[in-house]
Amino acid sequence: MAVAIRMKRMGRKNREYYRICATDRRSPRDGRVIEEIGSYDPHVPETDARCTLDTARVAYWLGVGAQPSPTVRVLIKKYGAGGTHVRQMEEARARLKLPKVVPDAGPPAFVPEVKAPEPEPAQAAAEAPAEVVAEAVAATPAEEPKSE
Repeated sequence: MAVAIRMKRMGRKNREYYRICATDRRSPRDGRVIEEIGSYDPHVPETDARCTLDTARVAYWLGVGAQPSPTVRVLIKKYGAGGTHVRQMEEARARLKLPKVVPDAGPPAFVPEVKAPEPEPAQAAAEAPAEVVAEAVAATPAEEPKSE
C-alpha cells in the first residue's frame, strides 16, 4: 500500500481548517485516513502558531516510506523535528496562551446633560405643606373686581 501524508479539508464555508493525515494514496483528499498526525488552521492570527505536528508519528511515517504532498513537505520542513521555525512556533503559541489585555476605556467622550423637568405650579402647590400655601396666598394681592 502506497501511503501519502496530505491535508484533509474540514470546517465550514469560509472557515476551513486542515488535518494533516497519513492516507492511502488511492483514497480521495477528504476520504478515509490511516492516522491523523497534525493540523493546520489558516485563521489563527499568529502565523507560526497555525501548524501542529506529532513529530514522532511524522518521523515514523516518513521512515516507512510515506510521501508528503508539496504543502505538507513545507510544513514538515518548518515545524517538524529540527525544523527551521520550531522556536518561533513555540513563542507564538506561548503568546496565544497569555490572557488578552484589554485597555481601560477611559472617561466617556461625551456625556449629554440631562435636566430634571420642573414641576408645574399646581402640582407644586399640591405637594407643598399647607402652611407654605397659606403664606403664599396671603402674600399675593387680592384682585379687585373690575367695573365697567
